[in-house]
Amino acid sequence: MKSAEFILSAAREDQFIRDRKKTVVFAGRSNVGKSSVINLLTGRKNLAKIGNTPGKTAHVNYFLIEGSYYFADLPGYGYAKVSHAEKLRWAALLEAFFSRPSGITLGVLVTDARHKPTALDIQMAGVFRQAGTPFITLANKSDKLKPSQLSSALKLIQETLALESVIPLSSVTGMGKQEVLHELGIRLSGDQ
Repeated sequence: MKSAEFILSAAREDQFIRDRKKTVVFAGRSNVGKSSVINLLTGRKNLAKIGNTPGKTAHVNYFLIEGSYYFADLPGYGYAKVSHAEKLRWAALLEAFFSRPSGITLGVLVTDARHKPTALDIQMAGVFRQAGTPFITLANKSDKLKPSQLSSALKLIQETLALESVIPLSSVTGMGKQEVLHELGIRLSGDQ
């Protein structure tokens, strides 16, 4: 990607970008590495802020890509060490975000290759489906598994989330990056 820039961090529904540009939405649990995935795909190390503690992304962060479409990084879900009030705020923010799914071109559900998808991962896949939003699923941290383990891990993710395919990815080694970029290119061009 030639250009990628941070645009804004939306803490409320009235701050969501609702223009005519296509939007790719990144969702996943806290600490799954969504920000690292965005940095990998854009080729920018510090575009999306990576925190030492899970739950760093508390708003919907928008990045303008190639001047023509957005990456939207949603707050991670499932992190236990934030207050109940903050969890409720995140849930309300996500509900508002998905209340107008026509602005979402593609969802990217980021899972952890080392673990079976959680109930919240299943719920997020359901949110994309209910909104009528096509989505792809990435198994991040695939580099942490031996090749013999990776195949069964991908199958488990695929079966748990009722998917046709899962793309193994590593934001550390770059494994899967080209496949994801190819998939994004197809989806964003409209040739599904």
